Amino acid sequence: MKRVTRTLLCLAAVTIIASCQTNKEQAKASIEAIMNQQAADWSNGNIEGYMNGYWKSDSLRFMGRKGITYGWTSTLEKYKNSYPTKEAMGELKFNYISFESIGNSMLVIGKWTIVYPNDTIGGYYSLIWKQINGEWKIVLDHTS
Repeated sequence: MKRVTRTLLCLAAVTIIASCQTNKEQAKASIEAIMNQQAADWSNGNIEGYMNGYWKSDSLRFMGRKGITYGWTSTLEKYKNSYPTKEAMGELKFNYISFESIGNSMLVIGKWTIVYPNDTIGGYYSLIWKQINGEWKIVLDHTS
């Protein structure tokens, strides 16, 4: 009886671990798809489309070199002021370094690059994504 119980516990543990890995891979694929769409929207001069990846809430936080911006609307306005035209926005590219599960959230770390005709700028980001109403959304963005 002990052997059967031990075997069932081992099978349950393996099933749980496999399920967690599958959920992480599904989350990673969903988030990558959203970020790829964000990069396309940005590169097409569509800041509002780019912002669809963010949590539309006053609790959204964006941390950059000038400090913390609170809220979706304030973050949108910050982007519009910093990048007023499609030409100013350039072509955005993301390089994904890691995806790490943190409870029901996902931490995504990577590098961003904006390519202009005569220049390229870039830096790093760490994003905390959370599933809200069945959709993955950025709830905290720290970009340098």
